[in-house]
Amino acid sequence: MKSINKNMILGFALTIGLSSCVLSRKYARPEMNLPETYRNHIAVTADTIQLPWKAFFRDPQLIKLIEKALEKNNEVATALKNIEQLELAFKQAKLGLLPALDLNAGASRAWQSKNTLNGSLSEQFVGTTYLDDFNASLRLSWEADIWGKVKMHKDASKANYFAQKEHLSALKTRIISQVAQAYYNLVGLDEQLKIARQNILLSDSTLQMMRLQYQAGQINSLALNQAEAQRKTAELLVPLALQNIEVQENALSILCGSYPDSITRSGSLSGVMPEQILAYGVPAQLLSRRPDVKAAEYAVVSANAKTGLAQADMYPGFSLSPQVGVNSLKFSNWFDLPGSVTKTLAINLTQPVFQKKALKTAYETAVLEQEKTVIQFRQSVMTAVNEVSDAMAKYKGASERLNLVQEKTGLLQKATGDAIKLYSSGMATYLEVITAQNNRLQNDLEAINIRMDHLNAITDLYRALGGGVE
Repeated sequence: MKSINKNMILGFALTIGLSSCVLSRKYARPEMNLPETYRNHIAVTADTIQLPWKAFFRDPQLIKLIEKALEKNNEVATALKNIEQLELAFKQAKLGLLPALDLNAGASRAWQSKNTLNGSLSEQFVGTTYLDDFNASLRLSWEADIWGKVKMHKDASKANYFAQKEHLSALKTRIISQVAQAYYNLVGLDEQLKIARQNILLSDSTLQMMRLQYQAGQINSLALNQAEAQRKTAELLVPLALQNIEVQENALSILCGSYPDSITRSGSLSGVMPEQILAYGVPAQLLSRRPDVKAAEYAVVSANAKTGLAQADMYPGFSLSPQVGVNSLKFSNWFDLPGSVTKTLAINLTQPVFQKKALKTAYETAVLEQEKTVIQFRQSVMTAVNEVSDAMAKYKGASERLNLVQEKTGLLQKATGDAIKLYSSGMATYLEVITAQNNRLQNDLEAINIRMDHLNAITDLYRALGGGVE
């Protein structure tokens, strides 16, 4: 008996000693081969890309809408629930080194066959045709973390948890951008409606003057019809603008987590202009700025740990299972101590021998999955650099177009005024007046679209560079 105890103690000591051997795979960031600069460069004077969105966007109504979207958007609510689930999994993984303790209690009565040895003997010794068994036990089981499985489980759960937090940040950043751009579209549609109505009034004044000239016989019906057609051109814009406004309000309401309704907005496109001083930095900074890129890297960390776990499953496992309890044939003696006490101590070694290549296949699959996450990480970085480059190109192009259209607007406003004055004095034809008014209308609409493009480009650049969610 002493020899058995010594062997068990020796085996337990060996198990503890082997627990220092780990297969933990240390994570190393994959080589990205990032370019030193972006394709397009924008001159900047300050680094404000880390500005939180409340400092970047200045319109108070827009800020209220973004706050509402971040609070009530259903995608955000779902992402928060995912984080709660992963947090529970992470807490569970941290308890991996603790033993498991089970309590078992039960009673049974068995009627043995009288034609069997056990049945005949039990009736002679116990004096009954049945045999009772009363049992209660505490069983503790503990598996030695020889290969660092607990740490790898914890690393994988931790990476998944932080990856989901980064996914939430990326989702919030996208929603902020979408709300801002939808709001800008609404303000732009308001200005289109305003321009249409202004052109209707301008056409009315021109048409009134031409009607008087027609009654006086100074012009023919062709000129009058052309002027009325020009007024209809402006009138056609009104129902289209109202339709687009309502559709955009509905979409923005859903984005903010509410049913379709009207949206309060203030200011003009020039009044809602956000902070424009953006520091683009270098592509390498996207690894720490972009939440989607950080989430992709956490996926690599998790896959690295899971590969180690799959490898560890092919190695032997050691466990210790002591058990203590009370057992008796009679209920009256069930807790008669120490006579009813039973004790068991077991040390187990489990070595997979033949699993039809299941463990090897699982390991090779985990390696391939890790290689896939590395590729996806590289792709996320490439996508981020591309989005910044695209946003810079759009920002630069929209800025140049905005300057040109502002100059063109000044020229056409003057041309329209001069055409009406010249026409009233008989020095210009009605076609010149209509052409000037039509050119001004089209230019004003184009100017609104360019301002919207400019605002959207700024917002895209802010998001692409990793603009702060907090």
